[in-house]
Amino acid sequence: MQFRRFEPTIFQFLEELADNNNRPWFHQNKWRYDCEVLEPCLAFIRAFEPRLKKVSRFFVASDRRVGGSLMRVYRDTRFSKDKTPYKTNVGIQFRHEFGRDVHAPGFYVHIAPEECFLAVGVWRPDRESLSQIRQAIVNESDRWRRARNDRRFCEHFELVGDSLKRPP
Repeated sequence: MQFRRFEPTIFQFLEELADNNNRPWFHQNKWRYDCEVLEPCLAFIRAFEPRLKKVSRFFVASDRRVGGSLMRVYRDTRFSKDKTPYKTNVGIQFRHEFGRDVHAPGFYVHIAPEECFLAVGVWRPDRESLSQIRQAIVNESDRWRRARNDRRFCEHFELVGDSLKRPP
């Protein structure tokens, strides 16, 4: 399958899954998941790989069905009050080749009926990585401010997330 764009059927499937988030419904509609969600996402990953390599050769675009860039549809409900078994969004992560999980530096594509977005950076870094990131910002604070305040950057991107009340 060659990727052209995500069709409206991906959003329709995710909306229906949100309304019927149970194993019997998903089992009956697994063929739809495969055709309307899984295959288009894997095609997107394959199509994006050459573009990603132009950004950096260290980021991975893997179209493996298990353990690749496409995040699994099944939720881990072991420690959650919400026991619905399936995610109602699609997550695609292009992480650094040395990363093993979602906490690695990378690019993330989020597809859901209510919102779609692209995120870049590090999500919930471990203590040592966070310390290194903070120290790099302190060491090159002028460079950081110029990048953060660059007009062309600000026209297309927004820095969002939790902020500290005071520096550490």
